[in-house]
Amino acid sequence: MQRAYKVTDIDEMTYQIDEEGVRFFLLEGKERALLIDSGMMIHDAREIAESITSLPVMLINTHGDIDHIGSNDEFDSFLMNPAEASNYYNTQKRNGAIIPVEDGDKIDLGKRSLEIISIPGHTPGSIAILDEERRYLFSGDPVQDGMIFMFGVQREMHAYLLSLLKLEKEKDRFDKIFPSHGSCPISTDYIMKLHDKAEALMNGKIAGSDFSIHGIAVKRYDTGIATFLLDK
Repeated sequence: MQRAYKVTDIDEMTYQIDEEGVRFFLLEGKERALLIDSGMMIHDAREIAESITSLPVMLINTHGDIDHIGSNDEFDSFLMNPAEASNYYNTQKRNGAIIPVEDGDKIDLGKRSLEIISIPGHTPGSIAILDEERRYLFSGDPVQDGMIFMFGVQREMHAYLLSLLKLEKEKDRFDKIFPSHGSCPISTDYIMKLHDKAEALMNGKIAGSDFSIHGIAVKRYDTGIATFLLDK
């Protein structure tokens, strides 16, 4: 049975698609449209996108975790940072051709230009997508007020902290952050709030508790801003 979803207009050319626990986005230009991630249990995100827009639809993945690639099989190729290749092909056992995008790359949708910002830490190839004209940042998982997975060999807290500092330096270019989980949108203030809490956690100033998710034993740190899950 197909999972339920809800489409919300952010503006006349930007759409938010929510399924339970995760969301993805559709951005229209004048010549083409871009799907940011493809859902979790949903496997027809392309059809959903094509019911919203008449433009040809491309796919970009903020990273390769399972809850962001549910409909990737609908696409022969997709944009992704190549640092996610191991996560995508080896961990997730998925197929399709990566079209590489790197930090600073631009995507032209036709009178709508987007910029890639590399933000490793949550995963090695995590990216954010900046729409500077509309002052939107689509942040994937690293910037949110929900539950941030930082357990397992591909997660790295030092890199995560550096990525937050990088976004902080760029925050005069956007006003709203659209995460894949938690509240949406959130303000740019969350960047340094997350940084400071994550740094305090690493310095032993926030106590963790035992927790299990998907059968994996982890440490849960509720910071009051977001909840981090780390290796025990």
